[in-house]
Amino acid sequence: MGVSPFIVPIVLFICIAATVILVPVARAFARRMERTPLQPSMPSDVVARLERMEQAIDSIAIEVERISEGQRFTTKLLSERADRELPASNPAPPST
Repeated sequence: MGVSPFIVPIVLFICIAATVILVPVARAFARRMERTPLQPSMPSDVVARLERMEQAIDSIAIEVERISEGQRFTTKLLSERADRELPASNPAPPST
């Protein structure tokens, strides 16, 4: 079974026609995508709520940092206190 000699020119003309039709369509679609705004518009009440949430999260982050700083300070004091309470001398070797 052989390949028809007409198939190559037919495929060539189909590819050229598809290129001629689809390239302008692709360019128009790309221009349309560039013109659309990057950020969708949101209602003002949603924007206000998001700003309040952002401020609340920032204040929580600051409080958590303060708590962790207090915990580090307390841990440091307790470790220094434990170091002072330990005897400074070496234990005596057991007598035999």
